[in-house]
Amino acid sequence: MTDTISWADFEKVMLCAGTVQRVEEFPEARKPAWKLWVDFGPHGVRKTSAQVKRLYAADELVGRQIVGVINFPPKQVGPFISEFLLTGFPTEEGVVITTIERPVPNGTRMA
Repeated sequence: MTDTISWADFEKVMLCAGTVQRVEEFPEARKPAWKLWVDFGPHGVRKTSAQVKRLYAADELVGRQIVGVINFPPKQVGPFISEFLLTGFPTEEGVVITTIERPVPNGTRMA
């Protein structure tokens, strides 16, 4: 069984919508990964690395609206600094990215 959290705990996590603007190779990553730059509107453009190459080509990601956690501290991933966590669901085939069903303004916070 999973421990329950309070609404106040959930409110601390900034899950926000953003649009992928740029995707680059990340050859230094230990597992196949992309470098992504995502526009979170008023929160700025932030970058991350994501192990989603098994399911997504770079051109499939650009322009896609995703959900990211933008208030974790930056994390060093090899020579790259990750500035947010791209959310998704692990499957046997790879990670399925959390996407938005219809467009919302970049930076919109999940409620």
